[in-house]
Amino acid sequence: MIEIRNLYKRYHNHHGSNWVLRDINLVIPDGVSVGIVGRNGSGKSTLLRIIGGMDSPSRGDIVRNARVSWPIGLAGGFQGSMTGRQNVKFVARIHGAGRDVTEIIRRVEDFAEIGPSFDEPVKTYSSGMRSRLAFGLSLAFEFDVYLSDEATAVGDRAFKAKATQAFKERIGQASLIMVSHSEGILKDLCQAGVLLEGGRATWYDDINDAIGTYHDMTDKKRA
Repeated sequence: MIEIRNLYKRYHNHHGSNWVLRDINLVIPDGVSVGIVGRNGSGKSTLLRIIGGMDSPSRGDIVRNARVSWPIGLAGGFQGSMTGRQNVKFVARIHGAGRDVTEIIRRVEDFAEIGPSFDEPVKTYSSGMRSRLAFGLSLAFEFDVYLSDEATAVGDRAFKAKATQAFKERIGQASLIMVSHSEGILKDLCQAGVLLEGGRATWYDDINDAIGTYHDMTDKKRA
């Protein structure tokens, strides 16, 4: 279970700052996969980073009674001067929990499909290559909850299908919290939904209801 209590988040700048997230209170049950929907700039990626511990709330708390992955589509945690292999080896030694580091490296290399670039500095990678590496690295470890920020949008058609299938194989053993512009992916992989609007979050037991409400909201704004 993941519990979000009275969460607020804003980023200070020279022009003043508004709350990106305001007074969010959610309980995400064990075994329930959740799709986060909302307009661009509504705070979807920010919320995902906070849940994953990559960012901190300005106020409030996150209680994680589960092993939570880092956001798979956000590949900013790599050390740029190190190669992909070296980054994977470093993470595997920290999080491997006694597992064979060589086997983890092999699995990530096979899944990422970036060829000789695996032994080149990560700072030379495209954003897509970084995301492929991050995706493969996340799936090399066993988490209770996997976080995904547009991870299934990375790469060519074959890799997208491979990424989607990898998530499907995790369902039943783990759950997902997912940000995606693909409503088909959200409907396929998620049961529940969270709609972000104006910094506030609304929980829906059915992902279809979250998407339907989002459509109604955006249609009214266009009108």
